[in-house]
Parts: sequence; C-alpha cells; structure tokens
Amino acid sequence: MTTDVVDRRDQRRYEITADGEVAGYADYILTADMITFTHTEIDPAFEGRGLAGHLTRAALDDVRSRGLAVLPLCPFVKGWIQRHRDYADLVYRSPSA
Repeated sequence: MTTDVVDRRDQRRYEITADGEVAGYADYILTADMITFTHTEIDPAFEGRGLAGHLTRAALDDVRSRGLAVLPLCPFVKGWIQRHRDYADLVYRSPSA
C-alpha cells in the first residue's frame, strides 16, 4: 500500500491517501503561531492499517518544519503525542505555566 499525506490548507485538514484514495484526515485550526488539531478520522474501509498514526506523524513533522506549536484537542492526536514523547516539545504551553 502506497500512502501520501498532504496539507489541504483550503479545507483546513491534512489528508492521507492509500493507493490514491482518500483514507482519512486530521482537521485543524491554524493561527499565526499555532495549529489546533480538532478531529482525526480514518474511513472504516482503511481502519486497522496504522494510517491514523502515519497521518499524525506526517502532520506533526510538517508542523515542526513550519515552527508552529500544537494544541491537540483531538483525543487521538493528544494520545499519540503522549505515546511519542519526542513530539511533546511541539505542544503549546501557556506563557504563565
């Protein structure tokens, strides 16, 4: 299976394709210095193949390259970051915290 992750900025989401078909997406809200992930979904026909994790890793790698902080409101993205501590530095921290 060939996968690709692209940022569909006009739709405010990262999409993952599998063999050319849209298999899922991660919705976001973008501000000048932060991206808030609000929802991640994989089409049931593609579940169980690790695509949500691949999508999340690729999206976060892109976010890192753009110098943005991450606010993971999406439970999947939040849990994924908690399991992959090398991405914890991306998580937004309030200046007063």
